Amino acid sequence: MSSLQVEIAGVTFKNPVITASGCCGYGREYDKLYPMEKLGGISLKGMTLQERQGNPPCRIAETPAGMLNSVGLQNPGVEAFLAQELPNLEGRDVVKLANVAGSTLEDYCAIAKRLDGTAVDMLEVNISCPNVKEGGVAFGTSCESAAQVVSGMRKCTSKPLMVKLSPNVTDIVSIARAVEDAGADAISLINTLLGMRIDLKTRRPVLHNNVGGLSGPAVFPVAVRMVWQVANAVKIPVVGMGGIEKWQDAVEMMLAGARAVQIGAALFADPFTPLKVIAGIEQWLEDNHIADVNEIVGTVRPWEN
Repeated sequence: MSSLQVEIAGVTFKNPVITASGCCGYGREYDKLYPMEKLGGISLKGMTLQERQGNPPCRIAETPAGMLNSVGLQNPGVEAFLAQELPNLEGRDVVKLANVAGSTLEDYCAIAKRLDGTAVDMLEVNISCPNVKEGGVAFGTSCESAAQVVSGMRKCTSKPLMVKLSPNVTDIVSIARAVEDAGADAISLINTLLGMRIDLKTRRPVLHNNVGGLSGPAVFPVAVRMVWQVANAVKIPVVGMGGIEKWQDAVEMMLAGARAVQIGAALFADPFTPLKVIAGIEQWLEDNHIADVNEIVGTVRPWEN
């Protein structure tokens, strides 16, 4: 059988399939369907320093080939996570990524300190959050602010830092290089694309927040393009996500340069998607006589124009 094991920032994943943050909570619900140990990793629901109630409804809307969400990082806060959720995850043979979000640099650093020394294996840093001290502009939209978050957190934790990039920028390669230089151990991308739908009867936006993050198959080509660009620009590992719903998508993303993949919105339609993707990757490797999944990473052959 082909080997599916991958290594990212010194952390070993038994296979390259991770559930994306916000789409499987803390694993409890999906654990009723199949053991989370079958997954390579689980990126936990985005966590803030204090409890957040999130945005008022409506905060989820369907779109052609995807969905919009403006949940607003509803979560119980880091202390509740440590007391109520982490005990259920400790000792489980699956890589645990804590998705960290904040409104200030101090928030990010405080969470990093609190998670240091816990059973969490890696911190996934969500820099798509608005920086309240800079007028609400997302941390991840400038090289300077993205680098500040990473360098600040690097001083506060020994955990590997995987930085989750926003696609809502003009030059994602520059952002990727900035966080690499600031001390990131890995990069994941893409987060959701900003979108909007309008109700024709009320002439109001469907989402109460007016705009939301677009995910699902509609964003997949954008994600593949950005993963390819970033993987060719940095030396640290890249994890690809955005619209993956079948094993062919996962293989394509890995050919573009992703060491592993994350599956998000597809879980809502079929919670068994990660297992089907894992099985599909393994079968494809065997059919093509490839002994190790790492052999396909970044092997796309672009046309010379």
